Parts: sequence; structure tokens; C-alpha cells
Amino acid sequence: MGKIFENLHLVLLIGVAAAIGLMMGFHAETLSAEAVLRWLHVFFGITWIGLLYYFNFVQIPTMPAIPAELKPGVSKYIAPKALFFFRWGAAFTVLTGALLAYVNGYIVEALTLQPQVRLIGIGMWLALIMAVNVWAIIWPNQQKVLGLVEADDAAKAKAGRVAMLASRTNTLLSIPMLYAMTTYQTLGS
Repeated sequence: MGKIFENLHLVLLIGVAAAIGLMMGFHAETLSAEAVLRWLHVFFGITWIGLLYYFNFVQIPTMPAIPAELKPGVSKYIAPKALFFFRWGAAFTVLTGALLAYVNGYIVEALTLQPQVRLIGIGMWLALIMAVNVWAIIWPNQQKVLGLVEADDAAKAKAGRVAMLASRTNTLLSIPMLYAMTTYQTLGS
């Protein structure tokens, strides 16, 4: 049993197989693209927002207290891997959300904030702003901070602050975004 849990890829594969087993066992005849997309959207969203909260609730506040000789452990090993899943979680959350809105026939109405889908539309726009922050501001600046792109110490310090402020902006936006996304499914607009 230990060999299974020591291999992350195997754990993920078994988890996906178990989810597919549940889908087939409970909904084989009624399973829809919508149901699969919603499941994927939630999975990727948890990955994205979970890492956003990890960065803002744990890593950013803790880094100043870490002794200088130990910081490379975070910046060379933990942060690059976390940022990989963070940015791709964002991309796949937005993609599956857009596909879900398309399959349900309200993507245009939501993006144009029509009354019947205004709440989900606001959530979609907040998520789009957040995803742009991830790819256009946070990731390019983190590449400088982590030494993946050449930058002097002053540029790294400035990039760190810019990335942190964009990340905090996403944390702020994530709260109403999550409300809009979850409440629309229960109460509508």
C-alpha cells in the first residue's frame, strides 16, 4: 500500500479511475458532458484557488521568518512546482468553466451580464481577471524572483512586490468570485 501512496501520479490515476467508476456506477445512462465538465471545473478550481490561498496564507507571510540559508529550498524547489500547478490550474479552470457555460447555452449571455445569468457572468469576469493576473503579471514576475529569468536584485525585489500585489488582488477577487459561482448554481441570478 505504501508504494501506491509514495507515487503521486499513481494516486492521481487511481483517484480519476475511482471518480470514473462512481460516474459509471451511479450515472452511466444519464452522464452528460455538463456533469463531466462541472467535475473537471471544480477539480481545477480547487487546485488553482487552493494554491492561491497557500501562497497568500502560508508562503508569503512565512518567507520573511525563514533563515536566508533555507530560502533556496522554497525558491528553487517548492515555489516553481507550486506555480506550475497554480498557473495551469487557472488555465484549465477558465477553459472548463467556459466550456460548461457553452454546453449550458449561456456563455454569451453571461459574458454580457444579461439579467438571467448576471451573477454567474460576474463570477466569470472575476475569474478571467484573476487568470490574466496569473499569466500576465504573477508568473512573469515570479520568473524573475525565482531566477528563471535574469534580473538584478532591484528588479527581483520590484518583481516580488508586483507579483505579491497581483496575488493579493486575486485573493480579494476570489471571495466574491466563489460566491457568484456557487450561489448561481443554487439560487440563480
